[in-house]
Amino acid sequence: MTPTSDDRIMTIREMCDAYDVTPRTLRFYESKELIFPIREGQRRLFTRRDRARLKLILRGKRFGFSLEEIRQLLDLYDMGDQQRTQLARTYEVAQERLEAMIAQRDELNEAIADLEDQMRWGEKILGSMSHGDKAAE
Repeated sequence: MTPTSDDRIMTIREMCDAYDVTPRTLRFYESKELIFPIREGQRRLFTRRDRARLKLILRGKRFGFSLEEIRQLLDLYDMGDQQRTQLARTYEVAQERLEAMIAQRDELNEAIADLEDQMRWGEKILGSMSHGDKAAE
């Protein structure tokens, strides 16, 4: 029986190419106990489970989850309750993160509006200065 592409083992280079990460990143995630590649001497070999975990890590990082939050959520996978606990906790953390992101967006929108106002004021001042220079000529 030949393994499907989903079941095959991937090298560190294949993982890097497939997920656009560096070997250093993969080693770092391994050191933080987020992924658990098979070790054959110096080689690291990644299973389907490692790939699934890496996808979740990258998604979590994109959403601003801390590595500790991601590790805790991944650890809930093996609770034996068909991932009910993991999904419920992930939803809670995601809700908190979404609220924080919305607040950050609102603060950023306010800062952008303030900066635009300051730039319009600066344009007026610069415009009046250049008109004054022409009047003095």
